[in-house]
Amino acid sequence: MSEEIFDLGRAERLLPQLEQLLKVALEQKQRLSRFGKEQAQQLERIIVLGGSRVDLEHFTHCKRGKEESGARLRQAAEEIEGLGCLLKDLDIGLVDFPCRLGEREVYLCWKLGEPNIQFWHHVEEGFAGRKPLDEKTIQQLQRSSPD
Repeated sequence: MSEEIFDLGRAERLLPQLEQLLKVALEQKQRLSRFGKEQAQQLERIIVLGGSRVDLEHFTHCKRGKEESGARLRQAAEEIEGLGCLLKDLDIGLVDFPCRLGEREVYLCWKLGEPNIQFWHHVEEGFAGRKPLDEKTIQQLQRSSPD
């Protein structure tokens, strides 16, 4: 379990910042993939054509692009984790917030595109075990939240 413990209000206040960070991370992941594919296509042409002439400038551009995108992606992921959140699945923008429900450790669960935090799950369940936040659960979270 993460050292950071959230309550629902604190977690929701982070959503605008998380949304921005996730969008940056997703964009960089796409750029990283695009540059990697271009680089791989160039290498494949060299192999298939038996050493064809390499566009060194384009190859270097792709290499630099991959390195820059990889660094920006890592930075965005580290910023998300630095907030105390757990980045569970970048492809769908899935983030968990460690919290307490009574004496149990659970996760508030949010996915990019959702307007607010609407789900939670036990630590061992993951995304497939998401449960809706109902009024009773919200009240239990409030009683369990650190002051």
